[in-house]
Amino acid sequence: MKHIYLMPGMAASSLIFENIKLPEKDYTMHYLEWIIPEPKESLTSYVSRLLVKVVHKKPVLLGVSFGGVIVQEMAKQIEVEKLILVSTVKSNKEFPRRMRFSKTTGLHKILPTSLVQSFDVLSKYSFGIAPKKIEMYKKYLSVNSSIYLDWALDTIMNWDQEESIRDCIHIHGDEDPVFPIKYIDQCITVPGGTHVMIVNRFRWFNEHLPALISS
Repeated sequence: MKHIYLMPGMAASSLIFENIKLPEKDYTMHYLEWIIPEPKESLTSYVSRLLVKVVHKKPVLLGVSFGGVIVQEMAKQIEVEKLILVSTVKSNKEFPRRMRFSKTTGLHKILPTSLVQSFDVLSKYSFGIAPKKIEMYKKYLSVNSSIYLDWALDTIMNWDQEESIRDCIHIHGDEDPVFPIKYIDQCITVPGGTHVMIVNRFRWFNEHLPALISS
């Protein structure tokens, strides 16, 4: 039996995985959720607190978007059987140009995260979701804390990983508007996949994840 821990994207709940179904005789899925960071908490410390929920040895870790950054940091602290990254980046070298500009200028620090109760604001800055799909994805948001969002945005902008972790599996959509595929090196490409393909392309994952995990 393989134990798979799934980490959702920024501010999202584990409901984004509700349609991911793997053979129960082979896999047990465990859903991780975001916690509120301590004041000025380091990424290493935050990840250590999340790891309290990971109770099996050598698990499979799967992370989406910012959750992909989190599971990469987890893999630095524990031994994992497999690391699966979805709609994310493997190093800060894969950041799009606008993120590099924001880091240089500090622009991300003035984003209106205190208005996160308005889904329109969060969708613009975190998910790249078209307005017509806002209602569809509204249920997947679980964190409406400006403390969390300020920390999360600043943490990903200042992520210092310059080299990709070896032996990870990176799955990326070729229509991802948040992390455009032209900046991504060595990935499994999902044609037509967007940043939220874990939700709207779940059949692709259900079909391919077992073989990828066992590879």
